[in-house]
Amino acid sequence: MDGDRGVRGGRLVTDAATRARMARQRRVGTKPEVALRRELHRRGARFFVDRAPLAGLRRRADIVFPRRKVAVYVDGCFWHSCPEHATSPKNNARWWAEKLAANVVRDRDTDARLAAAGWTVVRVWEHDSADAAADLVMGALGRIQ
Repeated sequence: MDGDRGVRGGRLVTDAATRARMARQRRVGTKPEVALRRELHRRGARFFVDRAPLAGLRRRADIVFPRRKVAVYVDGCFWHSCPEHATSPKNNARWWAEKLAANVVRDRDTDARLAAAGWTVVRVWEHDSADAAADLVMGALGRIQ
């Protein structure tokens, strides 16, 4: 590796502060996820958390209703390129652009794989209110409340 920045194993390595900040990012149990789970539970919905909807698919959904075949993803505005709130880092701009674009491609691939297996995918943004997101989920479950 070249100093504090460089390429290691084909991946761009950033400075120590950036690596530490990224390591602290929560993958499960973010505030928007917890708020949505609380609202769904309040409405009587019971579900699994952080589970792969399909066997062999390593991509985990935030909330899963396996009997109803509904997978819910609470997408972060930065990581999933929200059309309203997405930002582009200035450091390593090309690498980040490729990384974030790959996330979106992976999301669409996940949606297609689940749809092909008969699942309904609900995607909400982290900035959506828990109430509005729960309305979408309950609609997908066929239980508007």
